[in-house]
Amino acid sequence: MPLPDGARSPGVVYTDRAGSSGYTNGTFEFDNGRCTPRQPGAGDGGRGDGVLLDVGGLKMSDLDSEVLPLPPRYRFRDLLLGDQPFPNDDRVQVEFYVNENTFKERLKLFFIKNQRSSLRIRLFNFSLKLLTCLLYIVRVLLEERSQGVGCWGCPKQVYKFNGSSSEFHWAPILWVERKMALWAVQVIVAMISFLETMLLMYLSYKGNVWEQIFQVSFILEMINTLPFIITIFWPPLRNLFIPVFLNCWLAKHALENMINDFHRAILRTQSAMFNQVLILFCTLLCLVFTGTCGIQHLERSGGNLSLLTSFYFCIVTFSTVGYGDVTPQIWPSQLLVVIMICVALVVLPLQFEELVYLWMERQKSGGNYSRHRAQTEKHVILCVSSLKIDLLMDFLNEFYAHPRLQDYYVVILCPTEMDVQVRRVLQIPLWSQRVIYLQGSALKDQDLMRAKMDNGEACFILSSRNEVDRTAADHQTILRAWAVKDFAPNCPLYVQILKPENKFHVKFADHVVCEEECKYAMLALNCICPATSTLVTLLVHTSRGQEGQESPEQWQRMYGRCSGNEVYHIRMGDSKFFREYEGKSFTYAAFHAHKKYGVCLIGLKREEHKSILLNPGPRHTLAASDTCFYINITKEENSAFIFKQEEQRRRLGCAGQALYDGPSRLPVHSILASVGTVALDLQNAECRPPQGSAGSKLALPTENGSGSRRPSIAPVLELADSSALLPCDLLSDQSEDETTQSDDEGLSVVEYVKGYPPNSPYIGSSPTLCHLLPVKAPFCCLRLDKGCKHNSYEDAKAYGFKNKLIIVSAETAGNGLYNFIVPLRAYYRSRRELNPIVLLLDNKPDHHFLEAICCFPMVYYMEGSVDNLDSLLQCGIIYADNLVVVDKESTMSAEEDYMADAKTIVNVQTMFRLFPSLSITTELTHPSNMRFMQFRAKDSYSLALSKLEKRERENGSNLAFMFRLPFAAGRVFSISMLDTLLYQSFVKDYMITITRLLLGLDTTPGSGYLCAMKISEDDLWIRTYGRLFQKLCSSSAEVPIGIYRTECHVFATSEPHDFRAQSQISVSMEDCEDTREVKGPWTTRAGSGGSAHGRLSGSGGGDPVEPPPLRRKSLQWARRLSRRGPKQPGKAAAAAAAEWMGQQRLSLCRRSERQELSELVKNRMKHLGLPTTGYDEMNDQQNTLSYVLINPPPDTRLEPNDIVYLIRSDPLAHVASSSQSRKSSLSHKLASCNPETRDETQL
Repeated sequence: MPLPDGARSPGVVYTDRAGSSGYTNGTFEFDNGRCTPRQPGAGDGGRGDGVLLDVGGLKMSDLDSEVLPLPPRYRFRDLLLGDQPFPNDDRVQVEFYVNENTFKERLKLFFIKNQRSSLRIRLFNFSLKLLTCLLYIVRVLLEERSQGVGCWGCPKQVYKFNGSSSEFHWAPILWVERKMALWAVQVIVAMISFLETMLLMYLSYKGNVWEQIFQVSFILEMINTLPFIITIFWPPLRNLFIPVFLNCWLAKHALENMINDFHRAILRTQSAMFNQVLILFCTLLCLVFTGTCGIQHLERSGGNLSLLTSFYFCIVTFSTVGYGDVTPQIWPSQLLVVIMICVALVVLPLQFEELVYLWMERQKSGGNYSRHRAQTEKHVILCVSSLKIDLLMDFLNEFYAHPRLQDYYVVILCPTEMDVQVRRVLQIPLWSQRVIYLQGSALKDQDLMRAKMDNGEACFILSSRNEVDRTAADHQTILRAWAVKDFAPNCPLYVQILKPENKFHVKFADHVVCEEECKYAMLALNCICPATSTLVTLLVHTSRGQEGQESPEQWQRMYGRCSGNEVYHIRMGDSKFFREYEGKSFTYAAFHAHKKYGVCLIGLKREEHKSILLNPGPRHTLAASDTCFYINITKEENSAFIFKQEEQRRRLGCAGQALYDGPSRLPVHSILASVGTVALDLQNAECRPPQGSAGSKLALPTENGSGSRRPSIAPVLELADSSALLPCDLLSDQSEDETTQSDDEGLSVVEYVKGYPPNSPYIGSSPTLCHLLPVKAPFCCLRLDKGCKHNSYEDAKAYGFKNKLIIVSAETAGNGLYNFIVPLRAYYRSRRELNPIVLLLDNKPDHHFLEAICCFPMVYYMEGSVDNLDSLLQCGIIYADNLVVVDKESTMSAEEDYMADAKTIVNVQTMFRLFPSLSITTELTHPSNMRFMQFRAKDSYSLALSKLEKRERENGSNLAFMFRLPFAAGRVFSISMLDTLLYQSFVKDYMITITRLLLGLDTTPGSGYLCAMKISEDDLWIRTYGRLFQKLCSSSAEVPIGIYRTECHVFATSEPHDFRAQSQISVSMEDCEDTREVKGPWTTRAGSGGSAHGRLSGSGGGDPVEPPPLRRKSLQWARRLSRRGPKQPGKAAAAAAAEWMGQQRLSLCRRSERQELSELVKNRMKHLGLPTTGYDEMNDQQNTLSYVLINPPPDTRLEPNDIVYLIRSDPLAHVASSSQSRKSSLSHKLASCNPETRDETQL
């Protein structure tokens, strides 16, 4: 291998022909490339044992052949002992940077290059200049004018000024009285300053001496030092006046250099604003001091002013006041005043201009967060790439909603300049005292130091979801997280990631929220547990439950009150809620805590385990060290308890006390959120296991079914009894599938297996046990609209699916879409409840995504767009119950921010008109745009809700949009509403874990899952939510957490026209009656499952579709309105009648419009060759409203078609049950199953 230029073989000594030597590091020796033979003893001390080569005409091959090998006796020993000195060692030790060893370089290193020593030199120089100014003042104060003035050793003469004449004497100006000791001190100081100046001039010489001589600082040094040195050799000049006060300008110059060195040496930078203010102050001080000393000295020949009088004159003159009581008397002092004013007019504006510029720049960049405040006060840092007003207000409202965070400061670090809206908000006194905006980058240590990141309590790093390239936005977030972790490793990190494949890059962060993971899992649960998005959004928002309390609508008051429920935690041994249930089963504690205090216990965490378990089941016994997680209006620490008298407690129910075989428990009533409790009628309730012939677990008990008395419910046992629980071993339900499949005629039987998906599309996905195909489906079979050699189906009708479709419209098949499929194919969902999933994609999916989904049963894709009617019809939209429209990345960025959702909203509105019975769940970029979903311009009820939203926003509500009907019904969702999940995790570090467990993103062994069940007419014997709570806890160990309620509503208008209200009621009833049609399994828009968002369906698939009855209060109110109608005056009655006719005409026009849309859809279906029998154009839901009640009071009345949210215990926790229990479980399932079973528990 040839050596580089200038490199030489090891073991050879080279010398230059000129006798100069190069340098070597023991392996290669470098010089100018010219080598000659070296004489023995010339360069090696006379030893002559070096190898001498003349490489002038040799090639590299010749050089290699001339290199002698090492002696054999050194080879192995050198490996063991390292480099050992041995005889004939020709190695030369070379010193590097010998040019810095000269005396000049050493002086330069000490005076200039070294930061700390240079700082000391400049500090000494600054002190020396201040000392000369002080000596000048001392000389002036010690001078005695009465003795006269003159040169050293000359006779003194007294000069007097004649005010009437303009003549004056120069002698008092040229000569001063200087004491001998003072002169000696000034001479010493002048010599030191002179020597230092000359030394620095020599060290900084760069070839042009005149440039250094004509510097202002050098000229001033010479003026103030050379005359003192001359007086040493010429004594008569010792009384010569020397303007030593000019050293103040040199002191100012030294101070500026000292500040720069101070920043370099200690790395503690002050702001540029502080430096400029300091320089401006020093400039003013130097001007005033120079003017004071100059005028005082020149006026020695005139008015003989003192230092104080001269200082007064300068202040009055420079402040432009000019009293005129003190004036210069001679022309030299007058000339000096003119010069000083001109200098001030030139220098000060320049200084002020620089100061104003820095002030404006500081307003843009935000300044600094001081180190003192960071050490004495708490602050968090918010890092974003661009700050929008919506994001800022969501963060501030949620962050400061917690009482213990009121004293925290928020430091915003953003690389862009603050926009007008953000600036206007931050000027509000509420936020201006607590929010600090810094313009800077998290990738710069200087900006992180400005934000005092190392002293921060937490750092929130948010991604910019409005970027077109979301992957690039994630990359920026990852770099910010790395930079913060490198700079402040002890600062807790809260990171938001958009794409799930980028999550593992920030797994070191304390808390990470992946947007697409949560979004798709929530949208999937919306299809089987309606309004899951609304449920989770309300749980992760901080609210006091005061929204809607002034509304005249009862549902708004109840909905707003229940929205204040949040998740809290407490140690069981320290809790008044749960302390008395130590040693009892989890379901026992959950039921009695809800009955007694109105709190809903949903999970716990063992002290020795880090995993949170949701509803661990009745076999879990509570311990004092457990951490309990519960849902309530407020946490227990902020609660007060009122204990009632013994007699009142006995009157509440003596029969209930006989149920408890333990010590008597006092029924304590909490005043939390005005939650009342009702004593359940548990008379003659016997604790017996359910019979195998029983139907659903909410079936009417036979022992109290005579009707003469209301039925009772079995009590919840303190300890688990395996025989009293319905076993739920879903791993052994193969026999169920085999048995029921025999009834399916004409369909091929496909066996499913349970296991973990073999291919995950990204790193970091949580493994979930799912229903899988025994053999992966070929990619060609995944295409819904095209046949292949394996099957010839080309539309959804040909497949003959038993259950309704779930259609997902997305732009691309991203990795997050995988999280939409997993919750719908989880192992705990019965095989007969699985809905076919159709992915309607704008772009063709890649090979990796198809490889990940080909193992799931009934998952198909199709290329098409949601704004194309043909694509919707081909993918089987008329056979679908749910359509999920995902926000497209290409539309998230628009010229006008809030227009990013325009295309999605219009497309969904079109589908809402074409398919009114379809449940459409839409994702929007901006939550404020949800008011345009299912928009009706002339709907008075929607206008009333808009006014309510504005009123709630004026009252400071963080959930002003919650009363919009699409959001309350769970039909619209924005991922930005989940930003509060990351903010809440700062106070509640368990919220992300609980949310992921609820959404099915994580599966912890022993932890339950979220599901839903529907209340039918046959289940109303339970009557109240509290009795339902007891029934579920005692029969199947399920914990209810809320209700999804659907009801017909009466338009409440503010106009006093009764006929109008009556006409609206009649139209609503008529529209409800129009939906009473018996539909087949394909034409029924609402199946028996709970995934229907507000659909009016019975419990059986073949039953007629009936709307829920109007509430009693609404009917009574309507009758009262109808009675009052004739009492109105004639004109008002005529106007009301005319308006009623208009409403009827509008209804007829609306029906004709529906018929036109129906004909359009049917014509397109005929053109595509699709059957038109499944299209139902008349099933409209516009007269129903749906909303979520989280943890309602126990006395809440159940209504038909209520859907109850449940946390069901983990089926795998009961795998160890006996075979008899498994047989019993199978018999119960077979008895309760229906061919049209959907995703809910059948009642």
